[in-house]
Amino acid sequence: MIRKRQKIASKPRILTTTVGSYPVPEWLSAFPSEQAVIDATRVVFDIQRQAGIDLPTDGELYRFDINHPDTNGMIEYFISGMKGITTAIGRSDTEAFSRKKSMGFRNKPAGIVTGPLAEGSLDLLTDCKRAASVSGGPFKFTITSPYMLSRTLLDNHYGNFEDLTLSVAEVIAQQMPGLPCTCVQIDEANIPGNPADAPLAAKAINIVLDKIKGEKAVHFCFGNYGGQTIQSGNWKASINFLNSLHTDHLVMELAHRPSSDLNALKDIDTKIDLGIGVIDVKVNHIETADEVAQRIEKAEKKIGEGRIRWIHPDCGFWMLKRSVSDRKIEALVKGRDKYLGL
Repeated sequence: MIRKRQKIASKPRILTTTVGSYPVPEWLSAFPSEQAVIDATRVVFDIQRQAGIDLPTDGELYRFDINHPDTNGMIEYFISGMKGITTAIGRSDTEAFSRKKSMGFRNKPAGIVTGPLAEGSLDLLTDCKRAASVSGGPFKFTITSPYMLSRTLLDNHYGNFEDLTLSVAEVIAQQMPGLPCTCVQIDEANIPGNPADAPLAAKAINIVLDKIKGEKAVHFCFGNYGGQTIQSGNWKASINFLNSLHTDHLVMELAHRPSSDLNALKDIDTKIDLGIGVIDVKVNHIETADEVAQRIEKAEKKIGEGRIRWIHPDCGFWMLKRSVSDRKIEALVKGRDKYLGL
């Protein structure tokens, strides 16, 4: 039975959440099926709830595709379903995309835009309902930023990057009404390294945010590919962009960032709640409760007590082993509890 959307807890004053992805269970990879995805999603929710996570995610297993493990379905899931995009990519397409130099870590486009974009077979409602049926309580559903998606495409139709990006945003926005989750999070890992595109990215992301009912979140990081940072930049350069978003809270990479990045967060509009990364997903080290508590304390001293509403890992867990991820999830909660004296 699918539960109605449930409210986020109001206490304690700092809540815990995960960012999105979880390591794909080996048994799901070995024997993929619809039932296996449902079973694995239930396991992912239960692991987080048993650890005490206040707002868990479904592990993004709804995107699971054994043929596209490199980005955990972050791109291909959304692109391959849209009408107006072909994923039949030839040599000339790959060469044309390489000349654009829009994404250094991709040597070929995720798809080729051949006509006006439309829904096609994209169906986030069904996937969110599947997660809701086994969630066991409030949960967060994650989607990829339209700006990030458009950067992976070879455009043979619009002839204008802004028109392409806003068209992607409209298609994603049409998927938002009726999603049975407590919070929808938009993921963006390209803007920190491309601040000149911030106005366009904000416009596109806001098109999607304005269609979301319930809590709205936007996750930003500097990339996580093979456990490596792939975007340069800092948070100070993105403050105006962050303040322009129609979001309830931000989910920001900070554990793997220089401490100077914390200073910039003081300039984020107080109407936007802050979520700070206190778990580093780019290392196998398991943080202790003391380390997590110290990171929260350091952040509150710089940003101000009461500004931090959420703590979380820097990014998703899909590149780590499950044994590492599970212990990091436990450390997140234990560190929060220690800091608040719970």
